Amino acid sequence: MDHSVHQGRPTGAALTRLAISATLHCLTGCAIGEVLGMVVGTALGWSDAQTIVLAVALAFVFGYAFTIGPVMRSGLALRAAIPVALAADTVSITVMEIVDNAVMLLVPGAMDAGLASWLFWGSLAFALAVAFIVTVPVNRWLIGRGKGHAVVHAHHGARHEWDQQRPAGEHGHGHPQH
Repeated sequence: MDHSVHQGRPTGAALTRLAISATLHCLTGCAIGEVLGMVVGTALGWSDAQTIVLAVALAFVFGYAFTIGPVMRSGLALRAAIPVALAADTVSITVMEIVDNAVMLLVPGAMDAGLASWLFWGSLAFALAVAFIVTVPVNRWLIGRGKGHAVVHAHHGARHEWDQQRPAGEHGHGHPQH
């Protein structure tokens, strides 16, 4: 018996692959915002708190932008794409930002290291890797319940890996595809 699809949602390895993909997508936007915020805050000599606030704000901006763009290309207007991005990415970005900034604060000297320092860049890379590892199971749990990044997939026209295992013409919860 195939257990990779349950109630129209992926399970097992398919769910894990989708969670990894969603987390990588989220990490890309978050990392751009995070790195930009850390670079700007560090270059301007801001305090740790100011730098983290900027980095987190930019991580959310870029994280949401990386979802809004593709959702709009699938046919939604900006006004409709924004709530989709908020539903898809808020929990994921929040977890990622809490973890990666906590790691940066816990690595001795990381926040005070200059932009030319291996300590700064190594700590930031390590922090983002830890955030990825922690966020994958969160996204897996959300997607498995039709939440988080699963919301985005409802707005893409392509059939997904787990859809391929259903009879043609069925999509989602066994309903005909329109």
